Amino acid sequence: MFYNRISKFILILGIILSTSISGHSWGFFGHKVIQQLAIYGLPKDMQKFYHRNMTLLVETSVRPDERRSSDPNEAPRHFIDLEAFGEHPLENMPHAWDAAAAKYSVDTLQKYGLVPWQVIKLKERLTQAFYKKDKDSILFYSADLAHYLQDAHVPLHTSLNHDGHLTGQTGMHSLWESKLPEQNLSSYNLKHQKAQYFKSAEQEIWEVVRASHALVPQLLAIEKQVSQNFTEATKYTVTERNGRSRRSYSDAFASAYNQALGTMVQDRMRASAEKTASFWYTCWVDGGKPDLSQLLATPRTKAEDKQLKQEQKAWKKGTLQEKDLLLTKIRISLMDVVEWIGTTLG
Repeated sequence: MFYNRISKFILILGIILSTSISGHSWGFFGHKVIQQLAIYGLPKDMQKFYHRNMTLLVETSVRPDERRSSDPNEAPRHFIDLEAFGEHPLENMPHAWDAAAAKYSVDTLQKYGLVPWQVIKLKERLTQAFYKKDKDSILFYSADLAHYLQDAHVPLHTSLNHDGHLTGQTGMHSLWESKLPEQNLSSYNLKHQKAQYFKSAEQEIWEVVRASHALVPQLLAIEKQVSQNFTEATKYTVTERNGRSRRSYSDAFASAYNQALGTMVQDRMRASAEKTASFWYTCWVDGGKPDLSQLLATPRTKAEDKQLKQEQKAWKKGTLQEKDLLLTKIRISLMDVVEWIGTTLG
């Protein structure tokens, strides 16, 4: 019995520490931050409903990534490898699904990525959910639509060289979309523009893909430039896990790389939050602008409105993290662990 408790403790503690200390992908840490930021950009007719459900929306923002392990068709929905479609793909590729499938075949599109079409598919589903005033579907499709849209804002989600592996820069994906936001979020200006209505959601998502892809050469070139100031030993750290060695970029290199990038990561996070709010808003308008207050189980309280006002103020001033108002922050102290051990093993 004691051995079982010890084993259980080690397992759970490992999960806690790996969650709070090790790196998340943009699909976890970044998605959750962006999801919360998007809510602050919504108009008042939507904001209170989304704020009431903010915890759910933040937690389910990573659901599509979690589906990867159980759904073999999930992975291509998160990216598009533009170089696979020949020269000048953004000029030559049809934006509409039927036309693109006719030109390249469905199998080819599934192999090299579906993210812009996945965004449009979810946009239509969320619009229908608003039209039907279906609360559960509104929340479900809001979270899923946001995830794919946010993935499209990551430059390396638009390239065959998605991890830098084709240019001898393996590990770039995790460095850019995971390590940099985690290390530097407190210095980012995360205030973005209010939600806007899009006449053409299709045009908007392709503009997102275009803007992301344009950054790929730059972020790769800067990595090579910064590398000139590091040795192999100072550029990387090597860890052993389950008998395997894993090489990743060092904190020192990540700091130097972030400085050389300037505001690139911050700007893509801000743009992602703004577009998320705008897509939600566009779906709501196209869905007939339903009264979302009717979908709340109970009326908003003064305390909730006060909390929203506080968060909104902190968002505008750039102090959400400083004031401990980001839901993504995970807290664990040594005393918490000691107390948990006593409770579990006592």
